[in-house]
Parts: sequence; structure tokens; C-alpha cells
Amino acid sequence: MVKVRDDLPKTKEGAIDLAHWIERISEDREAGDKEKLTQACTLAFDYGAHHLTAYKESCLRQGLVCAEILSTLHPDIDTLLASILYFSVEYAQLPIEIIQKQFGQAVVSLIEGVAQISETQSKTTREHTLSTEQQRDSLRRMLLAVVEDVRVVLVKLAERISALRASYALDPKIKLQLALETRDIYAPLANRLGIGQIKWELEDFAFRYIEPHAYKQIAQLLDERRLDREQYINQVIQDLHQALELEGVACEVVGRVKHIYSIWRKMMHKEVDFKEIYDVRAVRVLVNKISDCYAALGIVHSMWQPIPHEFDDYIATPKENGYRSLHTAVIGPNGKSLEVQIRTVEMHQESELGVAAHWRYKEGSKSDPQLQKKLVFLRQILENVDNLPVDDSLKSELFEDRVYVFTPKGKVIDLPKGSTPLDFAYQVHTDIGHRCRGAKIHGQMVPLNRPLKSGDQVEIITIKEGGPSRDWINHHLGYLFSSRAKSKVLAWFKKLDREKNVQAGQELINKELKRLGVEEVPLVKIAQQLNFKNLEDMYNALGIGELKPSQIINAISPQADLAPELMPILAKSRVIHHRSEITIQGVGDLKYQYAQCCKPLPGDPIIGYITVGKGITIHRQDCLNVLHTSEESDIRLIQVSWGDTGHSVYPVDIQISAYDRQGLLRDITSILTVEKVNIIRVNTFTNKLDNASQFNLTIEIPDLNALGKVLNKIAQLPNVMEVSRAKSI
Repeated sequence: MVKVRDDLPKTKEGAIDLAHWIERISEDREAGDKEKLTQACTLAFDYGAHHLTAYKESCLRQGLVCAEILSTLHPDIDTLLASILYFSVEYAQLPIEIIQKQFGQAVVSLIEGVAQISETQSKTTREHTLSTEQQRDSLRRMLLAVVEDVRVVLVKLAERISALRASYALDPKIKLQLALETRDIYAPLANRLGIGQIKWELEDFAFRYIEPHAYKQIAQLLDERRLDREQYINQVIQDLHQALELEGVACEVVGRVKHIYSIWRKMMHKEVDFKEIYDVRAVRVLVNKISDCYAALGIVHSMWQPIPHEFDDYIATPKENGYRSLHTAVIGPNGKSLEVQIRTVEMHQESELGVAAHWRYKEGSKSDPQLQKKLVFLRQILENVDNLPVDDSLKSELFEDRVYVFTPKGKVIDLPKGSTPLDFAYQVHTDIGHRCRGAKIHGQMVPLNRPLKSGDQVEIITIKEGGPSRDWINHHLGYLFSSRAKSKVLAWFKKLDREKNVQAGQELINKELKRLGVEEVPLVKIAQQLNFKNLEDMYNALGIGELKPSQIINAISPQADLAPELMPILAKSRVIHHRSEITIQGVGDLKYQYAQCCKPLPGDPIIGYITVGKGITIHRQDCLNVLHTSEESDIRLIQVSWGDTGHSVYPVDIQISAYDRQGLLRDITSILTVEKVNIIRVNTFTNKLDNASQFNLTIEIPDLNALGKVLNKIAQLPNVMEVSRAKSI
């Protein structure tokens, strides 16, 4: 059962015996550490002995309790000092400058980190409980703190236990609030860190206040059988130790206490009574190496009959928090169920202490590789949670992808992963987003569409007056990711005059069609297909951002069935024969090829030219070679349209005008690589007089929409003036 009061040493007068406590806490530590502990206790006494925390305990007492809880995790001296002094800073105005002068910046940073988590908690806590989104926010922020310095979270977890131990005299509503926070935030976090002994006490405290009747019932059942159980376990320990020693397995066998919440959770999960919980009576076997674990398992199963379906091998398949052990349940002496856990000493330390098992700080020492391994795991939780199993207490929705960035003043801004500096600007304030014209990350200028990473410090550069650019709502350009920011920009454009929006929309689509090399598009027909009353309404929707240019480009695709309106028909329609990517009217099984002069692309208006001995050559309809055919050649023209293009790609010529700079061609090819676009040909020319460069590339593209996306991304590169599809030769 959980402690409701701490056993700090007392003097004859009943005061806390600091000298005795320091001797106890500094056991096995260097003399210098003992001296620092004495200085910290003196400071805490001077400032906090007569000041109370929010839990009606003195700052001194709660600091000592917090440090004692942490001492079982064997932390470095800075962590202990921070835990002793945190309450005096928070509640008794102990100046942070004194701590920095006596103990250094490391201790100050830990105290400030714990205060930051506490401040976040206070901002996200409602009167009695946390909403689902607030729970997510708090947990994510603390996981972010873990990546920076796990010691901050260790101190916060110990601070929470000390608060729960002191909460027996608080109002029941406050105790319930503490319990809910503990259940939903702190216990799951301790579990993720693999700190078993902290996790169990947090869970039991939460259970005690949330389900008091169930807690008392299980506690009474455990108490009623305590003497018999202890005698039984002592006999099992003796018998098992003797059997293992006879087989040459060096070991330590100890009794294991089952905490109340885990008993209740198992009863609920398996829908069984207390008497059917097999691990109320349990022992733990500690050995030196993994092979001894399996040898011990064989000996246990030879002594007692295993209970079916009650064996788990967490060594071969560790839990998501790194926990490793063998678990088996057997019918022990006198026909009573018994759980046996088998693990190495190293596994036991990791199970009890988690990240703290490897957290050994010494001045000038290098980081522990095992610790780094743990921190890599924690980063994986943040970056790749979709592929990790999640325990019952952490619902999957807690681990949505998020990024945490900072304002210049240090305020944390929570954004969806994939957000840009422009998203950040709109998150801070709508007006800042509208007037944003540039951004700095860690003091360096960056593009407004650069994805943010957790830990970035973002500064927004604004103009006095102005509004958003229409490019910001072009999803190909990647300026905005969050739906909140997009809605703010759309709302701004909706307020403009309709006449301006119509004009802007017309210019937008004409510019896009010109860049893609598409001409004579029946926009009236497309407007009808997209359910607009007229062309002006479609232009207006484009202007305010409700319709994207890519949607119109998609409407020109083969699936839109607009081919008759896109082509002057020179051959009467008869039977249609389908051949893969091209639909040919009036001709049977005839081979075809794509014209190299104009390189047609799905979505382009096309026409076929019957070539003797070569079948049909597919041209773009605006190809000069088609437009300049003689009357005699006109009879060779035949109507064709795009069929099922599937996953085919087509060669397309693009041209780029730019001011030359080092690495420009590399940046262009990098974009094409990311977009998985193959490059067939590259030709470059630079005029040394004016430093103007011309790039001509032939690339393989599946359709017009993909081409538009690639052209937009290249257009955003520094020094690029214009990029478009090359005109047909």
C-alpha cells in the first residue's frame, strides 16, 4: 500500500534531524557531494522551513521527501540538489542567483525545467480534471522535456509523489484532481521511462483517490492474508534457492509485492475475482546472465506444474518501454498459485529504475552509451509512435505527430508536424500571419515554407500593413500546413471585393495554364462540370481560395471526358477501340507512338497523325507540325483521346530561367529526386556577362497535376526567375 506520511528522521524535540538525514542520503557518495547536500539543506531550512507549499507542508520537508524518493534511483548530485531546493524557490522566494552562485547553472536549469512543467500543468488543468486535448498537450510537453534532459522529469515525478503523500489533509476535490492528473499524465510517463517503482506508487495513489472503495477492499484482502502469505513465500524462497544452487545457478530469490492497482486492473481485464489472481503470491529470481534465466525457468517448471497460458517471455520480446523478464505462473506448494519472475540483475535495475538505471552524472565524464540508447528510444516515441504499441493507460490519440517551437521570449507553441513559419505566425496571432513577410529560425533567415522541427526558435518578420499572398493557399507551394492557418487566409480573401477576386482568379488559372503549356481550354465547360453557375463564379472561387488551380487541371485530365471540346474533330466518330493509354476512333488494332516534337502529356489536347508504316503519331493539338499541315495531309489527322494512363510516365520538356549561383542545378535535381521524377536530359547555358542561366530539362511526368507541383517547387528556389513547360518545336 502507498505511504501517506514519510519517515524522515526526527530529533528528540520532534524536529527534522537534518544531520541524520544527510548521513542517510549521502551514503556511498563522495565527500564533496555530502558537503553540497549540507549547503542545500541549510538554504532550504533558512528559506523554506516556515513556508508552506500548496499541499500544506513546509518547503523544507517536501524538498527532503522529494530528494529521498529520487535517491532510490541513484541520480547525480545536481538532481538531488535541485529536488531539495525546488520548493523553496517556488514557494519561499529563494533567489535563483544564490543557487547559481553556490551550485552552478546545471542545478538552476533543472529547477527552471521543473517549474516550466508545473506552469504548463497549471495552464492546462481545469477545476477537477483535464480534457482529452489538454492531457495530450501536457504529456507531449513533458516528453519533449525528456529529450532535452530526463532529470527534469525525474524531479517532477518525485515532486508529484511527495505531493500525493502530503495530500491526505487536502480537500477531497483537490485530491481527486491530483489523482486524475497522476493517472492520465504522470503514471503513463513513468511507465514510458520504465521507472517501475515510481510508476507503481503513482498508480496506487491515483487508484486510492479515484476508486476509494475498491482500493480499501483489495487492501483489506491483502492484509487479511498477509501473515499466511509471508510464511508461504519464505518457504518458497528457501526451496527454490536451494534447487537453483544445486543445479549450479547463482541467484538471489526475493519475495515480490504486488501493488494494489495492478491487482484491480487484472481483475477488471480478466473479469475474475481476487482469489483467481495468480500473482498475489510471487517471487523474483535474479541471476547473472540470460542463459541462467532460461535454466532457472526449466528448474521452476520441473518443481511445480505451470498454469496454462500464464507464461510471457519479455526477454525475447521486450515491452515497449524496454522492460525485460520471464514471467510464469505455477501451481506451487499446497496447490496454491504462485508467480515467478526471472531476470538478470541488469534487467532488474532497468525495470526498477528505467532511464535512471544508466543516469550516472559525474563532472567531466562522457555520456553513458546505455543512456543514449534509452534517449534514442524516447525520441522514437515522439517521432515514430504509429509503429509502437501503446499501453492501456496511454490511448493512441495521445501520440499525434506534433512539433514544439519557441517564440523569441521562450513561449512554447504547439503545432501539427509539417507546420511552417507561416503556420507559426498565424498560431501566434491572425494579424501577425497576415502581415508576415519573412522568418528567422535561431537567428537565420529561412523560407516561409520550411517545415519546422521541435526545438526551433522562430522569429516572424512583419510589415506594418498588408495581407496574405494568394500563393499561400497553393498547396503545391507548401506555405501552410495547419487547417487553422488556411482558414484564416481564406477568410481574409473572402472579405475582398468580388470584382477583385474574379480578376485574381482569372489571372491565377491563366498563369498556371500558360506555365503548363496548355492552351484553348474550355473553361466554361469545366466550370459547369465543377458545379459553378458560370465562369465568373469559378474565377471568384479561385480568387478567394475555395477552388485550387490543381482542381481545374485535374478536370482537364482524361477522366474528365472533355476531349470533344478540346479538339477540332477532323474525323467522324465511329467505333471506339481502346489501346492502353490512348483511345483511337475509327481505327482497329493500330500501333501508336508519341511525337518527340511536342511530347504530349495526359491532360493535353491531342490529335493523331497517321504515318505510313509507323501507325499513329500522337501530337499535342497546338503542335506547330500539326497546325502547319497541308490540305493533303489533313486527311491523315484522326481524333484520339487519353484512355487509361495507369501509372505511366511521359517525357516533358521544361525550361528554367535564373540568375546563376553555386548549387542551383543541385537544388533543382534534389527537388526532382524528392518528387521521384526521372531526368532524361539536362542542358544548361550561362551568360557570363549578365550571369543569366537557362536550364532545359526533359523529365518523365505522369500527368499535368504532377507537372504543376514540380514547376511550383522549382519556382520557389532562390535566384529562379521563371519556370515553365517548353513550347513545342
